[in-house]
Amino acid sequence: MGKTINDIKGALDERVGKRLTLKASGGRRKTIQRIGVLEGTYPSVFIVRLDKDSNSYDRVSYSYTDVLTDSVELTFLEEIASGQ
Repeated sequence: MGKTINDIKGALDERVGKRLTLKASGGRRKTIQRIGVLEGTYPSVFIVRLDKDSNSYDRVSYSYTDVLTDSVELTFLEEIASGQ
């Protein structure tokens, strides 16, 4: 996505409101995969509103450092549809 935290934040700022797939490390070799919408970006974190039917909570937040260190992987569904 980007090489620096500012690059990642800038890329996410442009995609607020877009649907995405989120893969995150759940600890102890577990990977969590969820679908939601990028709800907002803030100076240190971004928030994803999760689909209600498949999750026990509404929102999750992660830092841009999580994306930089590959602890969180974001795939926007529009990119999958367009083949990017």
